[in-house]
Amino acid sequence: MIWLVETLRRHPEIAVFLTLALGYGLARVRIGLIQLNAVVAVLIAGVAVGQLQIEVPASLQWVFFVLFLFSIGYQTGPQFFRGLGRSTLPQVWLTLLLCGAALATVFALASLLGFDAGAGAGLLAGGMTASATIGTASDAIASLPLESSAVSNLSTSLTVAFAVTYMVGLLTEIFILTKLGPWLMRADIAAECRQLESEMGVEGGDGSAESAYRGIVLRAYVVPSHLDGRPVAELEQLYSPARVYAERLRTPEGLVEPAPTDRLRTGFVVALSGNRVSLVDPANPLAGTEVDDPELLDIPTAAVSVIIAAKEFADRTVEHLAETVGREDRSRGVFVREIQRGGKDLPLGPRLVVEGGDVVTLVGPAAKVERIAPMLGHVLPPTANTDLLGMTVAIAIGGIVGLMTVRLGGLDVGLSLPVGVLLGGLVAGWLHSVRPTVAAMPERVLNLFDSIGLTGFLAVVGINAGPGFIVGLAESGIPLVLAGFLVCLIPNVVTILTGRYLMRMHPGVLLGVCAGAGTSAVGLAAVQEKAGSKIPTLGYGVSFSVGNFLVALWGTVLVMALGA
Repeated sequence: MIWLVETLRRHPEIAVFLTLALGYGLARVRIGLIQLNAVVAVLIAGVAVGQLQIEVPASLQWVFFVLFLFSIGYQTGPQFFRGLGRSTLPQVWLTLLLCGAALATVFALASLLGFDAGAGAGLLAGGMTASATIGTASDAIASLPLESSAVSNLSTSLTVAFAVTYMVGLLTEIFILTKLGPWLMRADIAAECRQLESEMGVEGGDGSAESAYRGIVLRAYVVPSHLDGRPVAELEQLYSPARVYAERLRTPEGLVEPAPTDRLRTGFVVALSGNRVSLVDPANPLAGTEVDDPELLDIPTAAVSVIIAAKEFADRTVEHLAETVGREDRSRGVFVREIQRGGKDLPLGPRLVVEGGDVVTLVGPAAKVERIAPMLGHVLPPTANTDLLGMTVAIAIGGIVGLMTVRLGGLDVGLSLPVGVLLGGLVAGWLHSVRPTVAAMPERVLNLFDSIGLTGFLAVVGINAGPGFIVGLAESGIPLVLAGFLVCLIPNVVTILTGRYLMRMHPGVLLGVCAGAGTSAVGLAAVQEKAGSKIPTLGYGVSFSVGNFLVALWGTVLVMALGA
């Protein structure tokens, strides 16, 4: 045992990965209804390992943290800059309100309860479940003109406050978004979301059921005698308003791709593409004539993702998109399978408004999809390669910009290194959305940077704060629990009341805004489950990107304000 402890002290990098292993293992343990998430579990493991008096170089934690910040910025970049547009201003204003109220609440509570700068910043990070705030606050604490012992004490306070209030903030957020918020708005969230889905043309209460624009299948049918001599277009019209197309015909001369004016003959076999519901419905005009024809149905298909950039389609409905593209003969058989905003699936219906920066996935015959996709915007390349040059340049330039300062009133004022890196990620993500060949980052790589970057950073923070953690927790545990509850409660209540009664925002969308501004993916999932709908996602994307930037910046602001 002594040998192991001495080894970990000589090789702290091994201690970090041991902490990660313990943390991820702890996150898999469920006791009754209680199961820690990876963030809290790794921090607790770090504190436990830190009791062995292991000192990890602070520079190591920043390597992890810049990867986390870059991934967050990259994923939210398109929504962040799109949030500056007029159509999303109500969501941006509510995000500013929630984040501003959180900053004011923390400052007031810290002053009232006598919290130092570290505890104040940790309170914001935990109460708002905003892990990025930990990094910016740590950087700001390190830059304070204090002795090393004072800096260490502030860092420990930061870690204690975050660890105590994170679970408090998470549970409070879920309670507010699923219970208190709907009660304050006097709204039945499920019913309100169903009504909006109906207005948008979404079929199914959960927002994920089949509609005329998804669930696409290809089936083969023998042409019956009553359609003999009829044009292909007339057969397709029988399925209206659903979009069903004849992709291929088996004729005595062989397989052909029919034009709308081509005539059908009894005994021909036609391959129809369309919505599954339309083709399996008993009312299908060709019901009872389906056959299995592998050769006829062997049509090369493709799924292509496109970032909406064409002005003709931005801020217009899916129905408009389908009708406009549908005027082109080359678009026959091309369908919209899904639309994402801020990495989250939207409730798909004909009257869903598509915004610039949304990612639309088209499916259909490969040749047709590849011709149609560029009409909508920028086609995302189907590559798994990572543009490491673009990533490292964005991190380096963002960090340098963040370290630049301007002297105002005797103080050096700057964004700070973490906020600069976050800004670099935002720009890189936005550039990729308008130039897909620039700074390409596969989703799996970003998810890895997100998870290992944050937990690696927290592992180092926990290890270094371990020796003083227990003492700090004993001194301020109960006040922190109460403060964490209020930091989450007050900003959300103010935002919900303002959004509902002053701005008249749809209650489901408003709760999505609150989840996004509070950077809470768990909160969004809870609202969607409560509503049985994806409608809350409509308010999540822009607010999440703007909220992430603000709460990261608040870490620096709080340390400067409370440490003054």
